[in-house]
Amino acid sequence: LAPAWDERCIVGAEVPAPENPFTDVPADSFYCDSVLWALDEGITTGVSEHHFNPDGSCVRGQVVTLLWRAMGEPEPETTEMPFVDVPVGSYYYDAVLWAVENGITTGTSETTFSPDKTITRAEAVTFLWRAKGSPEPTTTENPFKDVAETDFFYKAVLWANENGITNGVDADHFGPMKTCNRAQIVPF
Repeated sequence: LAPAWDERCIVGAEVPAPENPFTDVPADSFYCDSVLWALDEGITTGVSEHHFNPDGSCVRGQVVTLLWRAMGEPEPETTEMPFVDVPVGSYYYDAVLWAVENGITTGTSETTFSPDKTITRAEAVTFLWRAKGSPEPTTTENPFKDVAETDFFYKAVLWANENGITNGVDADHFGPMKTCNRAQIVPF
């Protein structure tokens, strides 16, 4: 969701870096610039005034809300919620409606979204890929031993890798069933 670069990274730029309010987001971490960008844009907040909790797990309700905010909080066209576990007034209600009507998610069943279920890296990258219109990857070369062509997330992972969104958990593995934590989701 975060831009690949910004004005703070240009040598000689006159744009001041925003102050980092989080004691657990080191300036040299891979996610620092993304967290500060998302904070500035109103896409995310910390878990408290001075803590972001980068190692904390993300749940489906949080991730769909981050994505919806990053897309400008578009107003859903429908008001009919298909999921019994998404209550009116919840912070993720409009985000889930928007995600369903745009084909970003179909839920975990016909009647449930599972907003409090921890999200996997495969699910998170698939949400993002679908939000971008499910573009075809330009390569069929798969660098990950744990991603098969028959997996629902196959094209999403190839697309994300070739676009620099993720390089995986190591050179040979994407870690599709691993929990997506807060430090990973914001750079996604």
